[in-house]
Amino acid sequence: MFDLEKLENFDVLSGCDEVGRGPLAGPVVGCSVSIEREFLTKENLSYLFELGITDSKKLTTKKRKKLLEVLKINDFKVNEKNSHQINESFSIKFSVRELSNELIDDINILQASLKAMGLAFLDCDSGKSTKLLIDGNKNLNLNKLSVHEEAVVKGDSKSVVIGLASIIAKEYRDDLMIELAKKYPQYGLEKHAGYPTKAHKEAIVQFGVTPIHRKSFKGVKEYC
Repeated sequence: MFDLEKLENFDVLSGCDEVGRGPLAGPVVGCSVSIEREFLTKENLSYLFELGITDSKKLTTKKRKKLLEVLKINDFKVNEKNSHQINESFSIKFSVRELSNELIDDINILQASLKAMGLAFLDCDSGKSTKLLIDGNKNLNLNKLSVHEEAVVKGDSKSVVIGLASIIAKEYRDDLMIELAKKYPQYGLEKHAGYPTKAHKEAIVQFGVTPIHRKSFKGVKEYC
């Protein structure tokens, strides 16, 4: 199994992913999931794999919500460590971080995405020797001696810890955009979560740019 192969001699396995790089509006969201060695058994990782934990984009909203319901991950705090007991022999830690559209405009979306994942990981960092798997082709460059980073292209499909991070981040951000749609009802945010759909771009032309739009993005900056 990929995650066990990557563990080597580390005490903690962590996975990070982000959601929301492409949208024209709303925050980018990073999530980190950590599992300590005592819970890193073939049985526990197989359980997550058999549930269908994978890249959030490959799953429907209904399937993602069902997975989180089964895992009882349905009520958590943002910007801090959440310790979560999946069952009597399996516990994880995770954190969700969101970075605003203003910060995205200030430091660019790539840096904001990496920062969101890095902050989420640091929320859960125990200081123990950790193998940190990051979805994509870039490390977070945390410069921590106890942390060995490894970027994994399409990691959310290869690693259940990255996959679970992607699902948590995706559902959190989608629910957030549904709430923001109540404040900005003309834009259809509840349908496209801020992504540059035809309907969204037409709404920007018709109604203008809101405080949650990314003013450095093509399709928005022309109307600021």
